[in-house]
Amino acid sequence: MTKDDIGSEPLDPTGTGFAALGLHDALARATAALGYEEPTAIQRESIPPLLAGRDVLGQAATGTGKTAAFALPMLHHIGTSPDERRPVRGLILVPTRELAMQVAEAVHKYGRLLGTNVLPIYGGQSLQQQLRALKRGVDVVVATPGRALDHIRRGTLELGGVTFLVLDEADEMLDMGFADELEAIVAAVPTDRQTALFSATLAPRIRSISKRYLRDPALVTIANETAAPGKKPRIREVAYVVQRAHKAAALARVIDMESPTSAIVFCRTRTEVDELTETLGGRGYQAEAIHGGLSQEQRDRVLRRFRDGTSEILVATDVAARGLDIEHLSHVVNFDVPSSPDAYVHRIGRTGRAGREGVAITLAEAREHRLLRNIEQHTKRKISIESVPTAHDLRARRLELTQSALEDALESGGFEKYRAIVEALGTDHDILDVAAAAVMLADQTRDGGEKDDIDIPAVAVAQERPGFLQRADRKPTRTRMSGDVAKIWIGLGRLAGIRPADLVGAIANEARMTSRDIGAIDIADRFSLVEVPAATVDNIITALRGTTIRGQKVSIRRDRGATKG
Repeated sequence: MTKDDIGSEPLDPTGTGFAALGLHDALARATAALGYEEPTAIQRESIPPLLAGRDVLGQAATGTGKTAAFALPMLHHIGTSPDERRPVRGLILVPTRELAMQVAEAVHKYGRLLGTNVLPIYGGQSLQQQLRALKRGVDVVVATPGRALDHIRRGTLELGGVTFLVLDEADEMLDMGFADELEAIVAAVPTDRQTALFSATLAPRIRSISKRYLRDPALVTIANETAAPGKKPRIREVAYVVQRAHKAAALARVIDMESPTSAIVFCRTRTEVDELTETLGGRGYQAEAIHGGLSQEQRDRVLRRFRDGTSEILVATDVAARGLDIEHLSHVVNFDVPSSPDAYVHRIGRTGRAGREGVAITLAEAREHRLLRNIEQHTKRKISIESVPTAHDLRARRLELTQSALEDALESGGFEKYRAIVEALGTDHDILDVAAAAVMLADQTRDGGEKDDIDIPAVAVAQERPGFLQRADRKPTRTRMSGDVAKIWIGLGRLAGIRPADLVGAIANEARMTSRDIGAIDIADRFSLVEVPAATVDNIITALRGTTIRGQKVSIRRDRGATKG
């Protein structure tokens, strides 16, 4: 079957899906079967010129859909061959074995209805297995440069029939030292081929090789995503300023506050990776190390445990993490500020993929503030500078988690067998005291122990411009009150954009008080504490429960730590 046998008319030439781009019916149906409804930006901009036969130089961050952007036009052009022994007509070069496997799997799915035969070629795989597949004949080869060149020199990979060449993650291949291999491989491909080069950045060296390998390419650049006014960005970017000696302790506290489902922590060296992994393990986290000192078998084992959830934190060097594609990665952590904005873009592009939300965290020393500013200027996005959570913040967070777990238990039921204990205790004790004691025990079970009490000094950072890198310590605003005082806990904090003026205004307006009646305000990342006269606390809580602050509904209650001034 050839591409002409399945019809050249698109399914919906006036629509907005993949068929409207001009793809053949089989490919449009394949994308629909995979659940792809609308092309991403890089796909909308790249597919039409590639279908028209033009070369393309494309720039887009990881996770934006580059694979479909080049694979679908490639399959559209090459179709399948009726010959029993198929010559290779599509070649895709990628930096790592993980990416080779992922891209090959994607091309196989896209070309299923065309009967496309795809072969991944990479180091660490049986050479004989690759030789047998090549001898049978394949349509598309997805290869790492080193192994591809090995086959070319052996005479087992013939590229004389290649009509479509792709260099995927070209900047990564250059970073890994594959410039000479790329030169030799491209020289073995016919000059009248069509070429697509995709990169997360368009550094000068990328533009240099594009001039050598591409002919009058269409330039496709997808700008870094920015949130629409009034909407949260898809990736929350935050930096904590902390002294180097306290980074490990700060990271542990941030992890406890964030509760990531899966996270990658980037370090600069193998030694740092090993030391940090051991430190996190000693603190009770399921952390695994991955760096160039591991064998392929060890690397595969680590990734398997991380993907199946056995481990929750992957501590890695940049080189070791290249090509990794881990779904649902909730957090990326830079243990040090990346040395270049491009490296930062590469790292954080691993979270917040496929439309999901993600978190990018950077631990910065005070002297690194210029690097953070350079990153902001490069990405056109603001990095929120936060204070390292205090032990008080962490205890409050654990209480929130305990409360949430109790609410879930109350909704799901199944606690009837414990009623007898509660009833027996209720004969001698106040029932609220019994419940509070149970919550205390549950909270102590969650408590991380002595690590909560580690003193992490606040760091003052010079301001380069108004609002940039303010003091990293968090001090209450306004003065402490005297007399009988109560604290109100409000479930909105710095991450929701809350300012002291917002809280003062809401309380003053809704509870009909003056600002002089409001005491110290302490704003943490996810909650705020406000001092008010004890006699007014119930009235304030009732008034605020019916309103919003900065357009958000308010979770509010009396804080347990009421004090006398």
